[in-house]
Amino acid sequence: MFITAKRRIALVSVDGDPATKIGQEEVGCRNVYVRQVGESLAQQGWQVDLFTRCCRADQPKIIQHRPNCRTIRLVAGPQDRIPRDQLFSYLPEFVQQFRAFQQQEGIEYPLIHTNHWLSAWVGMELKKRSPLIQVHTFHSLGALKYQVVPVAPSQYETVVARLAVEKACLERADWIVATSPQEKQYMKVLVPHQDCIEMIPCGTDVDHFGSLSRSEARQRLGISLQAKVVLYVGKFSQRKGIETLVRAVAQSTFRASEDLKLVIAGGSDPSREDGAERDHIKRTVAELGLSNLTTFPGYLDESDLPAYYAAADVCVVPSYYEPFSPVAVEAMASGTPVVASNVGGLQFTVVPEVTGLLVPPKEEGALAQAVDRVLANPSWRDQLGQTGRQRAEIALSWESVASRLAHLYTKLLAQSTQPAQPSRIAA
Repeated sequence: MFITAKRRIALVSVDGDPATKIGQEEVGCRNVYVRQVGESLAQQGWQVDLFTRCCRADQPKIIQHRPNCRTIRLVAGPQDRIPRDQLFSYLPEFVQQFRAFQQQEGIEYPLIHTNHWLSAWVGMELKKRSPLIQVHTFHSLGALKYQVVPVAPSQYETVVARLAVEKACLERADWIVATSPQEKQYMKVLVPHQDCIEMIPCGTDVDHFGSLSRSEARQRLGISLQAKVVLYVGKFSQRKGIETLVRAVAQSTFRASEDLKLVIAGGSDPSREDGAERDHIKRTVAELGLSNLTTFPGYLDESDLPAYYAAADVCVVPSYYEPFSPVAVEAMASGTPVVASNVGGLQFTVVPEVTGLLVPPKEEGALAQAVDRVLANPSWRDQLGQTGRQRAEIALSWESVASRLAHLYTKLLAQSTQPAQPSRIAA
């Protein structure tokens, strides 16, 4: 016998384990999103189960994060790390294991919130087998990503599958959550008749970030109070535009000053290889004569990040494609202005001349000028940072994001009990 609770929901993230420690394996903004949304919803009275794929035989199959919020790892394929573009064939097994878990627990989820394209396929399959509501967040759209990210021949089959799944999900899911107005607009271009889209951004932990002053952070990190600190945080990926940032710093009017510091932080855990892009960036730094002012602190865990953000004069997000940047939000929550490319969700997150500046992607000259503007005016820098902090507190906290999602879930669940339901839930 199944027990259905109106406030019991499932968040599905096949290839992004919410219980994985930041910095381990393939952890990105989606892992953090699912975990933080789940925990915040649980605090607001929802019963939340987070479903992901088990990647190691020795992993606990169920992790209890807090009352009413847990991660469930389903065995689908080998219990080993499998490249994301090789997971598609194991999705039917994931669906079977999801249904088996429901049977075992005697529960049924009236609503599932799927995340990324692999989970979208899972959600659509589950909808064929039981009456449930599917809400979906893409986090990144292949149709946009592949315009700027080169595709290797070995990935063609996966790319074709992804584009087909994304379009089908846009047409069939009961509701789509876009993380920025720009993403919502592009979805309307892909599927013009789609009218069930709501813009709810990603969030950040406003208590975790913003607790240190600039002087406290610099003292902790051993950085001079007189230094002009330019910070990058993120993966070493070509689409992140790190080379553009390095070349922009080489053009900075502050380059001649011994006080200019470029910090390129992030990448994988130090125990893992950082890849060819990290080596390329290090070579570029050396070729441009920037080695004396550039540091690579490597992977930063959750305890390190607040100090680096707070210590910086400006955080730069020079991506060529970015559906939504948690780095930009974390910097703003830390009271640090952001200079970013005017692409994707960055156009929503960063308010030009208010919380930071936006520049065209791949244009190192424009980026150099924007960074110099912030470095040259400390009082304006502080004003931008204060406004950014206010924006993060008001609109971009996890509590705010979860509240908006909870409102959407409640509306959809209420509508699902009405008689004579159409094929899609009415707006």
